[in-house]
Amino acid sequence: MPRVPLLSGSRLVIADAPADAVVLRPRPPAEAIADIAAAVRDAFRYPLAGLPLDQLVPRGGRATVVVEPSALPIPSALRDPRQRALVAVIAELERCGIPDEQQTLLVASGLERRPRPQQLDYIVTPELSRRFHGKAVVHDAEDPGLVAIEGGRSVNPALIDADIVVVVSAAETVLHGGPAALLGACDAATIRAAGAVSLLETSSSTGWRAAVEVERALAARGPLVGVSLTLCNPRIAGALHGYPYAPDASELIAGDPLRHLYGVLPAALRQRVLRHIPLELAALAVYAGPPSVAHAEALLRAIESRSAPLATPLDAICVGIPDTTPHLPRERPNPVLAASLGLGLALRLWRDAFPVADGGTAILASGFQRRFAHPTQTPYRAFLQAVTRSGRAPDELAAEELAAAADERALREYRSGRSCHPLLPYADWAGCQPALARLGAVIVAGCRDSTAAQALGFVPAASVGVALAMAGGRAGGPPRVGFLLAPPFFPIEVGG
Repeated sequence: MPRVPLLSGSRLVIADAPADAVVLRPRPPAEAIADIAAAVRDAFRYPLAGLPLDQLVPRGGRATVVVEPSALPIPSALRDPRQRALVAVIAELERCGIPDEQQTLLVASGLERRPRPQQLDYIVTPELSRRFHGKAVVHDAEDPGLVAIEGGRSVNPALIDADIVVVVSAAETVLHGGPAALLGACDAATIRAAGAVSLLETSSSTGWRAAVEVERALAARGPLVGVSLTLCNPRIAGALHGYPYAPDASELIAGDPLRHLYGVLPAALRQRVLRHIPLELAALAVYAGPPSVAHAEALLRAIESRSAPLATPLDAICVGIPDTTPHLPRERPNPVLAASLGLGLALRLWRDAFPVADGGTAILASGFQRRFAHPTQTPYRAFLQAVTRSGRAPDELAAEELAAAADERALREYRSGRSCHPLLPYADWAGCQPALARLGAVIVAGCRDSTAAQALGFVPAASVGVALAMAGGRAGGPPRVGFLLAPPFFPIEVGG
């Protein structure tokens, strides 16, 4: 009977998998680009579509460079290729005649907590932070100064006032990177409405269509170009070298006697150990052109290089939920964010078909405790209270969402940078709905707060073993079970 290591919060859980279980692993990190700056320069000279950068830049004009908070991939690394790509983009704009004093760095933070300009170390390199003389702007989705564009949407004025707009991002999903970065610089209602059934397919994504419409509206006003990076899967160094890509590494972890010592450590020490695991994140390719074109090509390359194949959908799938959030800053996840990691992220990273058969079971290995970091996660506490009062279905929560959008105190906390937008929990819960619509049950294995699990419509279970037995009971016999080794979260190609 194979043993599968799963990260449940900061704990390492060893699951006794059935003999015929499917273990889904991402592909090992591919060979990376050695010189990001040179790749960016070449991408600008030979874009996938449109003119080279030096023919688009008005000499002596103003430029706005749009970046996103680097929330994906999970886990993230201290040294991110997007930082070096941003340095190269600013240098290329200077070479084409726009000094950095006339460049604006726009952080399209969407509904996430707004970082202060002095807290942008995860976006820019220390060297760029010291020498950049331009302006850094963090988007405010509630700013009354947002400018209306075609389609009834409003955008940050920095996108309108510039003579050229450059989007720098990595192709993670259809809602992260490329034109979605422009969507993250829109009004709150536009950002909240962005959705996707699969995070890897544009055809079913309302967010992708809205992002492309914003891109076209801005392109009609002036030059607009995007730089999209294809990131490799994160590489883990040290004692966990090879995990989760190599089967041998998983077996070594499951049989390592030191894991028992790790298990008895206090939670704070376990979190500290996990935070200090050395990670390497590199780029596989760089593309330039219109943001949607460059992003689509980079995303296809990412799926090809990072995905795991799955022949047919499973009866049940088990996902380990790490002790982190899908948003920045990284914190311990509350039940809504834990569900968002498993259902809204891991089980939306599929292509061609959902990885679980209709009516199947998803098992989330998580403690699921009601702990809300204050003040950053205060809107999630209010959301869980709203679910308890009104119900968890989207139509039942509609009135509660309207009230949250008008909550002046919560909006003040968001605009001051102390908390996320009050609509972010509703957006995260909406991201879980495509998976919930297909699943017959969601079981929380190792659940320590049954009330929170039941409020969201989930079934609490004492352990992964108990959850697997419950999944077998639902299937009416031995189910075909899959184990998703994460993080990192990776694409699943069903039928591939």
